[in-house]
Amino acid sequence: MKSFYIANRKRIMADVKPDSLVVLFSGKAPRSSADAHLPFVVNRNFYYLTGLDRENFILVMSNLGGESTTELFIEKPDYDVEKWVGRKMKRAVAQSVSGIEKVSYVENFETAIVGYAAKQIACVYSDFDRFSWTEPEMLQNSWVKAFTDRYPHVAVENILPAMIKARMIKQPYEIEQIKKAIGYTERGLKKVLKALQPDAYEYAMEALFRYSICSEGSAGNSFPTIAASGENAVILHYVENDRQMKAGELVLFDLGALENNYASDISRAYPIGGRYSARQRQIYDIVLGAQGAVMEIMVPGTPFAELNKRCIAYMTKALKEIGLIERDEDVSKYYYHGVSHHLGLDVHDISDRSMPLQPGMVLTVEPGLYIAEEGIGIRIEDDILITEEGNVNLSESIIKDPAQIEAFINSCLHIGQKY
Repeated sequence: MKSFYIANRKRIMADVKPDSLVVLFSGKAPRSSADAHLPFVVNRNFYYLTGLDRENFILVMSNLGGESTTELFIEKPDYDVEKWVGRKMKRAVAQSVSGIEKVSYVENFETAIVGYAAKQIACVYSDFDRFSWTEPEMLQNSWVKAFTDRYPHVAVENILPAMIKARMIKQPYEIEQIKKAIGYTERGLKKVLKALQPDAYEYAMEALFRYSICSEGSAGNSFPTIAASGENAVILHYVENDRQMKAGELVLFDLGALENNYASDISRAYPIGGRYSARQRQIYDIVLGAQGAVMEIMVPGTPFAELNKRCIAYMTKALKEIGLIERDEDVSKYYYHGVSHHLGLDVHDISDRSMPLQPGMVLTVEPGLYIAEEGIGIRIEDDILITEEGNVNLSESIIKDPAQIEAFINSCLHIGQKY
């Protein structure tokens, strides 16, 4: 797939000013406590341009004097270090994956920068989530600060707008990765449904889902699993997952898997015990109807903001009809988040929300209702590809029809399925 990364780099360099240097860092694993570290998560912009998922790598691209160059800096193999932390990537592998021919070691990076600077750099770019010098722990911030101290005549620009422009429109390869991640998620959810029974613990469902997706080859969860039963389901980002589930309640799952760092993001609300109560079904049907109403306008040209406006309008009308609210503004008591976000290498993928929907965009659609006084929280989330003709629900095969959900759960309860 090196052609994919080569094309991505060309796309980004087409958006930078002449005589510029672009420097991106893969990142490093943050320290958790004492000498322990959290798992490494690669800078997704670096990965988008290289396909390399290793820490302490650096990508340098330039168009100085009209000549385009690309250089990759990787960690040098060290036998003593490798005995502790594993083998370092060899230069030939880095070249093969990324399509970058010039691969050097990181200890040569600063010397190389001096050489680039001698060619009259007008502008240096890096990816700043927040353009600020107040976060020195971010590698790009600390490095650019040191660079501009040494070369104060060089302008500094954020490459993030160019990255957003490129990453918002998914290419066929990217869509396939998202589909695979959704496939892991679907099969994992089926195993969870088979094991869903009263008195099981939320954390058991969380563990079962992770076991399922990892046993199939996924690198793991695309974000921490939400397994929120009963009153916990009204907390949007509940992640404690330590409650024992009770018969007659609902459990809201919000979860996803990874495939080559591309994410899925799915939400479903299931009845513990196999049957929705009349009230639960009433609220579920409203959420499902809101999702359908929003999907109707998920077509090229629709402003992003219109999606949530459509959802709010639908929810307001429906909640008035069942007597839950009297005033339009009271809908925010029960629906208090956005209905969509972009999806890709990040679960909440980088985006420019002022841009209308375009073919190739992948977005979620996730209406929800949260009635704290009744202990009901329902969110239904699918992953949608915008096409020339309209849209395609990439996660359509993950059941959400309430009758089908009840039938599936009860068939498993009947045969005594255990996790």
